[in-house]
Amino acid sequence: MGKDSGVNCPLLPTLKGGVFSCNESSCGVYHMFKFPLTTPLLVLIVYNMQVTGAPTGDPTVFLIFWIIINILWFMLLFTDLPDRIRIYRWDRIIRFRLSQIEGMALDTRKASEEYLKEIGVKDPGGLIDGFINNNFLIEPVSIEPTDIIKRLGHLIRVRDDKIKSYASSILQGLDKAKRDNIVVILEINWVFNLVYRVIRHYYLLGKKTQNWILLTQLVILLPGLIKELEAYKKAVEPFKLGIPVGDSAGPMVVSLLAPNTERIAIAEETVYSVTDIEGRKVFLVKAEGPGGTVGRPGEAVAKLVDQLGCGITRIITVDAALKLEGEKSGEVAEGTGAAIGDPGPEKIAIERAAIKCNVPLDAVIVKMSSEEAITHMSKEIYEGVVKAAEVVKKIIREKTKEGDMVLVAGIGNTVGVL
Repeated sequence: MGKDSGVNCPLLPTLKGGVFSCNESSCGVYHMFKFPLTTPLLVLIVYNMQVTGAPTGDPTVFLIFWIIINILWFMLLFTDLPDRIRIYRWDRIIRFRLSQIEGMALDTRKASEEYLKEIGVKDPGGLIDGFINNNFLIEPVSIEPTDIIKRLGHLIRVRDDKIKSYASSILQGLDKAKRDNIVVILEINWVFNLVYRVIRHYYLLGKKTQNWILLTQLVILLPGLIKELEAYKKAVEPFKLGIPVGDSAGPMVVSLLAPNTERIAIAEETVYSVTDIEGRKVFLVKAEGPGGTVGRPGEAVAKLVDQLGCGITRIITVDAALKLEGEKSGEVAEGTGAAIGDPGPEKIAIERAAIKCNVPLDAVIVKMSSEEAITHMSKEIYEGVVKAAEVVKKIIREKTKEGDMVLVAGIGNTVGVL
């Protein structure tokens, strides 16, 4: 290096005998390095100065400056300082988000307790606590798929029966529709309680183990999750008032197609009616209203198909569906399959009924956001419901002939819809 390298100092000092020396007497910067090089850190510092060039001015000041810079680089590259900084930042953000969730949960609980007091419940806090602490569901074994749908359906019904029994024992004297709406309000409180406890668990676990990756995942997920929870908070109001929500689109289509026909029980909390549409005999299935329930439409469709001896020529399902970002609320689309947001048992019952009798299965959906699905029905969603009813009539008119029997299932929560 130095003169031998063909490059003039001061950019390239020479290492001789373990000390840095300069080949040029004109160098006033590197002469101070004439001491034994005992640490890798000094090697890093000098190498960095060689690469970036030596600044002009007071050599002592610039030496201190470069030492500080390189120490910082060393700490960032070879210590856990960056991880600790991330943990500190994420800790503050997650604690703030957790406080937001806790605040929404408390507001929802307060509104629920006030409503329960209004309708005569003596201990609304005890009612909510008894519900949210005792209604978890353990999913069936999935490693062995044989009859998993039957097992899952059985567990869901046992849980539903337990919830209804709990509500009936405490909410005596109230009509069924109001009890159904209160159960939905209790479910909303249960969601807030579950989400808060799960997020708190992973936050404390990540902090305890200094796992900044786990905390980073929480920071990324929490904004979207809080947006969903804000919708749940708003959902209490329509169920208190007993008015339709966005998810009531399917039952409302059935109600529009047959507004004054008799409702006949076919399955638990599920009814059907019969009407004539352009010479076709149409069987209309929906949950029993006006309480907040979704019924068992899959079981109802299967029973009707069996009772009619596979005389059905077409099955049409109508349901609300989550829109994609950028799509308009209330848009109506037509497709194929069973339009039902179900864990599995009800949907597969509809599919099996269609396969059994080799019946075409149509789907009509009304698009909306997750917030619109559980809050009061907006004007755009209602207009979509009216369009969906016309689409169902169009399918019946164009894809069946006079004298055929058609089954239409309106899927969704029937709160506020008879």
